[in-house]
Amino acid sequence: MSNEVDLHTHSTASDGIYSPTELLQKAKGVGLHVLALTDHDSTNGLEEAASAAHALDIDFIPGIELNTDVGGGEVHVLGYFLEYMRPEFQAILKVLRDARVLRGQRMVELLNKEGVHISWERVREIAQGAVGRPHVAKALLEAGYVKSIPEAFDKYIGKGCPAYVPRYKLSPEDAVRLIASANGLPVIAHPVELPGLEELRNWLPGLVKAGLVGLETYYGPYTEQEEQQLRALADEYSLIPTGGTDFHGPGIHPTPLGGRYVPYEAVEQLKAAAAKRRSHTPPVFELPPPVEEK
Repeated sequence: MSNEVDLHTHSTASDGIYSPTELLQKAKGVGLHVLALTDHDSTNGLEEAASAAHALDIDFIPGIELNTDVGGGEVHVLGYFLEYMRPEFQAILKVLRDARVLRGQRMVELLNKEGVHISWERVREIAQGAVGRPHVAKALLEAGYVKSIPEAFDKYIGKGCPAYVPRYKLSPEDAVRLIASANGLPVIAHPVELPGLEELRNWLPGLVKAGLVGLETYYGPYTEQEEQQLRALADEYSLIPTGGTDFHGPGIHPTPLGGRYVPYEAVEQLKAAAAKRRSHTPPVFELPPPVEEK
């Protein structure tokens, strides 16, 4: 069964390897007809991606991925069909991106204290856009301290490691409301990576009340059983089952671009929900104060 849809990808506007244009060219090369760009905390690549998609005759969906914290773990929230140029929305994203920069700087400081000498300037050069841990990992690889990006996470910058730094703590409900404030469609990303499906079931009523519209059901390495369980949850809460590869580039995630089948029905449902949402005035969102890390 050939796949034409990938609704979860990243570019150099956050922590992907390829520029938005290069990403769209690769999407064309693998036969994709629909692609969403969902960079972390940034919409800076969307204009370039939309232009490239138009030239390549690819149906482009503007998106984003917001990282949030809950109970010591992480929940990622995707947003689709954003009215991303809203000034209030962009102002909040800037706060989140600035927090990522400070986090990156602190990681480099901790690495240097451990005798692992990479420079912040080099990390910024590698990143080009918003800074993330993969950029620090790539600097470690480049400097010869590790032999692979996964080793950098396991040895230095993963949770519990010497240079791990927590980030600005946004709750999943906050992320859902933030996306809704730009008339976007909030979707929980890769839910199997959460503490468990039963815990997800406990969270879903509150998230749906906050404005959640979808659940990433078709994702990268999910098994058929996991996919079926998530589809049942999506049906139970009347959520749109979406999917994608979480493609950042070779060697970062195991699933290649377009390598996970996503039914075109997901695109149709998202488009219908987006059209309905645009007929309403979006809610106002106020960013909560950052949590001081101990």
